[in-house]
Amino acid sequence: WTLWPVPLLAGLVPAIAALLALGLSIALELVPACNPLLDGCVSISRAGRHDLPNHVFRAMVLPAAVLQALTWILCASWLRRAGSDARAMLRVLPPLGMLAGMFLVLYGTFLGTEGEAYRWMRRYGVIFYFGFTYLCMLIAAGASWRLARSGKPTVPGRADRWLVGLCAVTLVIGLAQPFVPPLLDSEDFKNRLENILEWYAALCFTLFFVALAWLWRRARVAVRVEA
Repeated sequence: WTLWPVPLLAGLVPAIAALLALGLSIALELVPACNPLLDGCVSISRAGRHDLPNHVFRAMVLPAAVLQALTWILCASWLRRAGSDARAMLRVLPPLGMLAGMFLVLYGTFLGTEGEAYRWMRRYGVIFYFGFTYLCMLIAAGASWRLARSGKPTVPGRADRWLVGLCAVTLVIGLAQPFVPPLLDSEDFKNRLENILEWYAALCFTLFFVALAWLWRRARVAVRVEA
């Protein structure tokens, strides 16, 4: 069985969930009609927080968390079999991936619930999800880059450069989130900028999974099931 659809779905399903939730929220007049990538009028969480958009968002994000955790487990196995020398880092990739999936489940489960405890779980669920997923991206991109530098044909088309580049862009966005908004005077503009950065960080995550799927397809990554 070819495995490239796993990271493809892992990246696209939550992205589609966010866009569907946004579209439904706009249609139901729960949020203003806008393009959050340009004007930051709404965060991802607010887009999927209430009524039907909440049900759609949660129904898609929860299985996506499983797909993303599975992607990191398979990625570690593939990189080891491909001859990666980053074995110490690859050993921690599966548990980090499972932790990222668990925190995404935590976030999705309590999105739209009321109460301080639930708000705390949502907030730290998404923070740790982003953090652990980024660590997984760094490990996968670093191991792929070293494989490509070693001359092995496992990484075709220098796809490692795309993975490393997406990690770099995500890092810039991550550093901008805590430091840039406090420098602004307008509270409204601060909130809008935070929302814009959140959407672009999520976009980088999606593109990373898509790039990984493309790499796996070109490398013909597969698993053999024997009876």
